[in-house]
Amino acid sequence: MSRARHKPPILTLDQAQEQAAVQAIQAFLQERFELDVGSFEALELLEMLGREVAPHFYNKAIFDVQTHLKDRFESIESDLWALEKS
Repeated sequence: MSRARHKPPILTLDQAQEQAAVQAIQAFLQERFELDVGSFEALELLEMLGREVAPHFYNKAIFDVQTHLKDRFESIESDLWALEKS
């Protein structure tokens, strides 16, 4: 298995967030699968998720916000038309 990193993570965390995420990964793997992994392995998994999985969630969130804002702006536009004087 190659340990070469193909590309850097698109989404990154600050040090405290990264440390909390590593601990969460370690706890999850221990509780669900009885796997003891070190912080290095958990960090590798976190970085892979940041590269390969997180962008899908990020793009979905952007799409959802665009949809919400479009609906909201249409509602505001309707409200403005209702205020127009003839």
